[in-house]
Amino acid sequence: MQHDESSNRWRDWLSRNAEKYLLYARQQTRCNADAEDVLQEALVESWKRCDGCEPADALVFATIRRRAIDLSRANDRRGRREQTDQPAEQWFAPDVAEWDTQRALEQAVKNLPPMHAEAVTLKIWGGLSFKEIAETTGVPLNTAASRYRYGIEALRETLKEALS
Repeated sequence: MQHDESSNRWRDWLSRNAEKYLLYARQQTRCNADAEDVLQEALVESWKRCDGCEPADALVFATIRRRAIDLSRANDRRGRREQTDQPAEQWFAPDVAEWDTQRALEQAVKNLPPMHAEAVTLKIWGGLSFKEIAETTGVPLNTAASRYRYGIEALRETLKEALS
């Protein structure tokens, strides 16, 4: 019985949170397949670290980030860059916005400096506080807030022009 209860908690937790974690994993990796691999490892590791209890979002995001860094280091970067001929994968689910808006937002986030894109993703889609973002990325609280602010300002400008 206890195994079933734990299994149900795991499934419920995944159904509530998997989408935001996958979005972040996609941002941290080069392709969807890598994102899914990183995400699977990070989710299992996070769940085990909390002894079968729901881990905090900040812990999961930090674990995703570490797993993505590990994967990047393990892969031959030059070989990975040569494979970028493939069409870009979608980051957002089709129901998030109309197609043009979705493409503009996806491209705008991709064009942000990586540290700004990471802060925006963790805040908006990850639902983390600035304190949690700082802990996840290993930067001071004010730096996390500044990165978010600069990212949002850049997105506003880019999207204002793109959607006008």
